[in-house]
Amino acid sequence: MRSEPEKPSPDATPRKRQHLIHDELPKEHEDPLIGVLHRVIRMGVKVLAVLMVFVILWGVLDVVYVLYQQLASPPFLLLEVGDLFRLFGAFMVVLIAIEIFINIRLYLGTDVLPIQLVIATALMAIARKVIVLDIEAVSAEYVFAIAAVVLALGVTHWLVARKQ
Repeated sequence: MRSEPEKPSPDATPRKRQHLIHDELPKEHEDPLIGVLHRVIRMGVKVLAVLMVFVILWGVLDVVYVLYQQLASPPFLLLEVGDLFRLFGAFMVVLIAIEIFINIRLYLGTDVLPIQLVIATALMAIARKVIVLDIEAVSAEYVFAIAAVVLALGVTHWLVARKQ
């Protein structure tokens, strides 16, 4: 006769502290004042998450409005290169806001600080800067500085991803 395979115990997970959320801000603390302050900070982070959802929705409406304006103005239903760059910038702002919301949500819901996601969000923000950059209006030093930031973030992202 076959026996049922044993189910792994909850303690058999690779990370036993999987369900503990942010030990650095425990709800219960030996000092009651610190416990209250931790709960206030957690509530502040939740408020930030709600506000970020409003920012994302407002950004989506803004993209729709900008697209409508561009398509409704002469020449009708045509977009020029400058219009596309403005639209790309608007899209990227919304995507960056979504990434920031994900960072906030992960901060609230896990015990892991999402370093790789934070770096990826920074990369997306600098990529937006590169996409909308008017190369004729900025100095060479500015372009080199952006290149240095992109390189540093790219190497950091690669190193963090490689470590995992």
